[in-house]
Amino acid sequence: MDSPVLLCHHYDAGRCRSCTLLGVPYAVQLADKAAAVRERLADVSDAGTRWLDPAPSPAAGFRNKAKLVVTGTAQDPRLGILDPNQHPRHHDGTGWDLRDCPLYEPGMERIAAAVADTVRAADLTPYDVAARTGELKNVIVTLSPDREAMVRFVLRSRDRLDALRAAVPALRTALEEAGTPARVVTANLLPEHVALPEGREEVHLAGDATLRMELNGIGLRLRPQGFFQTNTAVTRALYATAAAWLAEARPASAWDLYCGVGGFAFHLARPVADGGAGVAEVWGMETSEDAIAAARLTAVELGLADRVHLDAGDATQALSSARRGEGPHAAADPSRVAGAPVPDAVVVNPPRRGIGPELAAGLQASVVPHVLYSSCNAASLAKDLAALPAYRVERARVFDMFPQTGHAETLVHLVRR
Repeated sequence: MDSPVLLCHHYDAGRCRSCTLLGVPYAVQLADKAAAVRERLADVSDAGTRWLDPAPSPAAGFRNKAKLVVTGTAQDPRLGILDPNQHPRHHDGTGWDLRDCPLYEPGMERIAAAVADTVRAADLTPYDVAARTGELKNVIVTLSPDREAMVRFVLRSRDRLDALRAAVPALRTALEEAGTPARVVTANLLPEHVALPEGREEVHLAGDATLRMELNGIGLRLRPQGFFQTNTAVTRALYATAAAWLAEARPASAWDLYCGVGGFAFHLARPVADGGAGVAEVWGMETSEDAIAAARLTAVELGLADRVHLDAGDATQALSSARRGEGPHAAADPSRVAGAPVPDAVVVNPPRRGIGPELAAGLQASVVPHVLYSSCNAASLAKDLAALPAYRVERARVFDMFPQTGHAETLVHLVRR
């Protein structure tokens, strides 16, 4: 395990307080998180629940994504955060440069330096929150396990788009020489004065349409507005654990609800000999059409398009449709599940609010024997599990996706009573 206490000069100077547990020895953080989750789930688990040791993370250098607020000037940009000591409604636009944040993966600081050069070359004036003037709001950088980058410039308008486009070749050359090539470069448009990191419209500037994110030998495809866990090492452990648990159950079919770019789905479909669960047929659903398009590309690349089926839609209604006899593929291919509308296993990986009453009721009324629930919010997880009395918590494990904070990911294996 890494050094027991992480040091950060930004925290010491009061510039950033995002790491609420900084100064607490990492082993203590990990033990406390596991205990807190276990206590939160005490009413929905029992003496028979097996609690595995928590999955640790590096204490530093683990974040594969940086969302950098841009302040300062076009010739002297600061890439980091707004001053947290100022009231949001009266903020004067002061910001702190956090390119050297110790949480970022190695190589991120070099990427940020090249981005700052691009800001200068394109003369991108940082957005002034108080005056509501300027063009560049944020820069979002993702670094893949293959040491390739996705760089996104969040602009207020198209006014400086041509200037940015002209500066991108130099950015790509600099990053290629630094050993972290810019595989995807885009401009995101956020014209509204809102506290959001990005807008809806994405303009491709250079490179590919997706960034390859390799996990356990599976090359997931990430589009600019797609979601991906920020801790690569712990995400690998999460998917591998889920596959191992279901490999023991040997389901012939499985659903991956809230599937995103298909992380759980492809690990379930992978042969057991390769670290997967060996599920013969997997279906995934996700509201984001971009994520589904990226996942379908991965399915083709892995040769799994005939066994991993992916659709865009509302995952909360999947089991309700199955009870009505429609099946998950009703819109695309009703015959595919005509004989088996309900799978042997369901994986759910919802946002912080949880799966909600409709999907919980669907699971409760179903005959699905195995459910894996991956949650980033133990409170909503406990609430959802309380709505599933037909299931018992067979085993659970905490994954420290967010070191230096009180947040954690939890995976539980539910078995029908």
